[in-house]
Formats: sequence, C-alpha cells, structure tokens
Amino acid sequence: MLKLLKLLQDGRFHSGEALGAALGVSRSAIWKQLQQLEAELNLPIFKVRGHGYRLPAPLILLDKDRIASGKGSAWSFFLHESLDSTNAEALRLLGRGEVAPFVVLAERQTGGRGRRGRSWFSPFAENLYYSLVIRIDGGAHQVEGLSLVVGLAVVRALSALGVGGVGLKWPNDILVNEKKIAGILLELMGDPADICHVVIGIGINANMSSELQVIDQPWTSLCLELGELIDRNLLIIELNDQLETYLSSHFEKGFAGLRAEWEKNHLWQGRQVDLIAGAQRIGGTVLGINDRGALRLLVDGAEREFSGGELSLRLRNDS
Repeated sequence: MLKLLKLLQDGRFHSGEALGAALGVSRSAIWKQLQQLEAELNLPIFKVRGHGYRLPAPLILLDKDRIASGKGSAWSFFLHESLDSTNAEALRLLGRGEVAPFVVLAERQTGGRGRRGRSWFSPFAENLYYSLVIRIDGGAHQVEGLSLVVGLAVVRALSALGVGGVGLKWPNDILVNEKKIAGILLELMGDPADICHVVIGIGINANMSSELQVIDQPWTSLCLELGELIDRNLLIIELNDQLETYLSSHFEKGFAGLRAEWEKNHLWQGRQVDLIAGAQRIGGTVLGINDRGALRLLVDGAEREFSGGELSLRLRNDS
C-alpha cells in the first residue's frame, strides 16, 4: 500500500489505469488497495469518474534515506508505517538487544500516549511521532532535568524552521501563543543505580489543520503557524541536530548549565498558576526551576519546590 500512497502523495488525480501500470497490477487490485488505505489508515480517497483518484491534500511521507543523510547524526533509524506507539516499539527493541542510540519513527500511532496516561492523537502522515533511545551509564541521577533539556532542543528546532513565539511550559510541553504544539514523554528501562536506557518520546503537531474534537486543549501546528505544508523529513533532521547539541551539553555540564536558558524560554515565568498533584491543587507564582529541573513556586509567601511525573501546571483564571 505504501508504494501506491507514494504515487498519490502529490494530491493530484491519477487514473486507475496509470496507477496499475506504475505498480504492475490490475485496476481492480488498485481499487482494493485504495479501500485498504481508507479502512486501515483512516485516509479518505477522492474518487471522481473520468479523473481518477486523489488524496484530499498532498502528503510528504517520511524518507529514511533523507533522514539518515542529515547533518551530524550517526543514529540508527527504524521507520514504520504504523505502530501502537514509537515509545512502546523502542522498549521492545531494547528488550531484543538493540544497541542505543537509535530512533524509532512512525507515520501513524494507534496507541500514542502522553504524560499521566493521556492518549496522543496520531493521524497518518500528518505529525511527527519520534522516540530516541539513549544509554545512561553511572546512575539515573543523570536523567534529572533531561525532559527539560529535550524541550529546549525542540524549541530550537521549531524556531529554526521559522515558528515564532514558541516556548516552554514546565515540565515538558511546548507552546505557541498558549497553544500546545509539542509534548515529551520520557520512559526509563534498566537499573536506575547502574546502567539504564531512556526512551525520549517526542510528538510534534506538524501538518494538522482541521478542528479536532478528540483533542481536549488548545493546540496548533507548524502548518497553521507557517501557513504551508511542512516537510517532516527536514523537521526530523533539524530535531536530530538540536538533540545532539543539547544532550551533549547536558551530559557534559549537567542541567545547571542550561537552567538559565530554560528559564528564559519558560512562557509562564512569573505567572500565577495552580499546580495539580492528584486531587490536590496548590496555587502560587512561578519563580523558576532549580538545578535539578524542579519547579520553584512562591506559595503563601514562601518558596517551595516540586518535581515528579504526575504533576501538572495550569494558569490561574486571574493570571
């Protein structure tokens, strides 16, 4: 089916006869493959008598060779048409002995997930579903602040592609004008006291443009911000480059060396927020973060620090 999709990705009409000739199959086989594309990938196909078949809009599919030839990266890449989630596949590859660092990419996720057990909407060939696996030697304390460092790399990658007003929300959301454009999910496998691996999952809204009821918060995408279709291959190449730079700095100097830069890019710095921890809600003013990446809040006149994967930050109504 992917070969057929590559022929259709320009968004123009193609006759069944021309598609069959290109693939060496009959017109009826093309018809069956088109039905499969619609059913399995939830990808609508326009069918017009006398014109042929086309997608509602052009697609730019991921190209492993283009990505691998990008600047700087020597990582291995695994590219899939569809996965439950790139993080889940990365963990499976680790379990089968795959050597880090490596990247897992997918055109679609059927079970994409974010922090706190939330699902991550993952339509086919529209966004970036990306997991980088790295090895950590000498204890998981080196992971402190890592998700924040990854956030900086994502901000730099999006800015390099021309997105304006992009910034961070503690602990690991990337926003543009208070709308979410990307998120990060880290998962650890191995012995936290010795050798372990970290799966760095990154989801970026690239070419989504329609209103979607399945997303329960304000969102945007590179396409909406820039007004044009984004080549996700170029996005990956830029992201790889920024990740290599920021991860090298983090493991050489520790998060403390990047703390000031992170705070400079924190969109909620100095704002009044509610910190949600389960059923508990704590109101305060954002002072910044500490050298381990924990949130510093002014609560009832006293500074307090908070960290943990189950915490969530919300702006207060009067902020």
